[in-house]
Amino acid sequence: MSEIKVEHQPSQQRLNELGVTSWGIWEKEESSFPWTYDATETCYFLEGDVVVTPDGGEPVQMGKGDMVTFPAGMSCHWEIKQAVRKHFMFA
Repeated sequence: MSEIKVEHQPSQQRLNELGVTSWGIWEKEESSFPWTYDATETCYFLEGDVVVTPDGGEPVQMGKGDMVTFPAGMSCHWEIKQAVRKHFMFA
């Protein structure tokens, strides 16, 4: 299974090419919960500080300014340390 991919501070040009501003917005307060990805998700964090730990894997930290891709089929645990606001798209 593929891993979580984090791209720190992608350029404005890259964000424009991907059409990030047309993606949906998801917001969530500080919390902790399990999650399974049915489809690949790419998201861009506008705000927040999060640690996502794949089942059987190492924790991955992400937050404001990060573009993150979560692979389809991955089960994980989200720990939101600072409220999240992100653009998201499922492929």
